[in-house]
Amino acid sequence: MSTEASHVEIFRKIPLFRSLEERELKALANLSKEMTFKAGDPIVKEGDAGLGFYLIKEGEAKVRHGDRTVATLGRGDFFGEMALLDDQPRSADVIATEPTKCLVLLRWNFWSMISKNPNVVRGLLREMSRRLRETDKAMTE
Repeated sequence: MSTEASHVEIFRKIPLFRSLEERELKALANLSKEMTFKAGDPIVKEGDAGLGFYLIKEGEAKVRHGDRTVATLGRGDFFGEMALLDDQPRSADVIATEPTKCLVLLRWNFWSMISKNPNVVRGLLREMSRRLRETDKAMTE
């Protein structure tokens, strides 16, 4: 399987992008850049500019807010979807806990794509709403 085809398959499994057509998934795959991190490397740092969306292709990472680990992410998990929509600072650290490869979609590439493919926005908003509801529920329990 080619790199593009494997990236398309990874994006197809992400709730944000499930409703996309094949050509839209290929566009995402072609706009994404693969980045590699060693165990212990910060992938993103709390307070830094949020420039884009990260999808873990291989490996594992911990999401930390202050001294607290709030999530462990692995293959197929993603973070940074809010950075696709705004230019606010990162809300948490994400640190590789083992060698990790991510597909990174930068905000300006995403906006260029959605100007031609507005379906992408629906999936993104649906997933962000789901995550917000989960966070609200967790905070009230």
